[in-house]
Amino acid sequence: MGKFEKYLSVWVALAILVGIGIGRLFGDSIQFLSDIEVAKVNIPVAILVWMMIYPMMVQIDFSSLKNVTKNSKGIGLTLVINWLVKPFTMAFFAWLFLDQIFQAYLSPEDAEQYIAGAIILGAAPCTAMVFVWSYLTKGDANYTLVQVSLNDIILLVLFIPIVKFLLGVTNIQIPYDTLIYSVVIFVVIPLTAGYISNKYLIKNYGIDWFKEVFLHRLKPVSMIALITTLVLLFAFQGDKILNKPFDILLIAIPLTIQTYFIFFITWFIGRYLKLKHSVCSPSAMIGASNFFELAVAVAISLFGLNSGASLATVVGVLIEVPVMLSLVAIANKWKY
Repeated sequence: MGKFEKYLSVWVALAILVGIGIGRLFGDSIQFLSDIEVAKVNIPVAILVWMMIYPMMVQIDFSSLKNVTKNSKGIGLTLVINWLVKPFTMAFFAWLFLDQIFQAYLSPEDAEQYIAGAIILGAAPCTAMVFVWSYLTKGDANYTLVQVSLNDIILLVLFIPIVKFLLGVTNIQIPYDTLIYSVVIFVVIPLTAGYISNKYLIKNYGIDWFKEVFLHRLKPVSMIALITTLVLLFAFQGDKILNKPFDILLIAIPLTIQTYFIFFITWFIGRYLKLKHSVCSPSAMIGASNFFELAVAVAISLFGLNSGASLATVVGVLIEVPVMLSLVAIANKWKY
């Protein structure tokens, strides 16, 4: 492990502080960056996420995708956790903490809004960043691609019914443009680029050079993009963090507990099913992380930009990377 990776938690903490500082000092002058978006997908952040995803995509061996059915247990575990467990445990933890345990600190109206945002977040499993978490834990690239693709398809069918059921509302309209653009930006483009460069580099330089030189040089790019993404996210949301720090802390508690809960339950079921580490790890990661672009867009369209529900989804964005990095460290420490 290189020095940069060894002290990654330090760089993450510094990135968060730098991001908040930049947002506080230069909030208006960097606003144009947060406004560069297509269908609620921020383009500067999308480019950075693409830089994180590409190292995973370039390793995919398309000729072996036909053997993905060998990982049917992993696929089945992912689908059960993402669609039969995760949305409902998120709703439970949000209700337990925000409506019951923290009752003295939140008004009923705020608690209701924050719970709604948490539910929207919990109903949207990750489709982009899971490639990064899988890459960092040496997950099976082919399996990760298939599980993400399946979840994208199921998302189209189950997201609205689950959110309607848990929120008890009937006027939800999923922003399909956000969903489509997210899939294109975070999956199709880096996947295409990875496929083309994989074939070209191996053909012209050989498989040994590709694995020992190219991939080794590529790894810092992913890490630097991750840190830069953190700086941008916290710079964009700096005002919200400083204006309602206590509420953000209260919202973050159930979201964090939910993330660890889903990871551990998936991980230990995966071990019981005797999944390989390279399959068990991305299986646990996809359920633990969230499709926050979609969640934020839906919360804004339903409740408004300045609503508590929107704030709760933003808190999901803020805790996503630090918490998931801690789970990456656990997955690597428990490698078997």
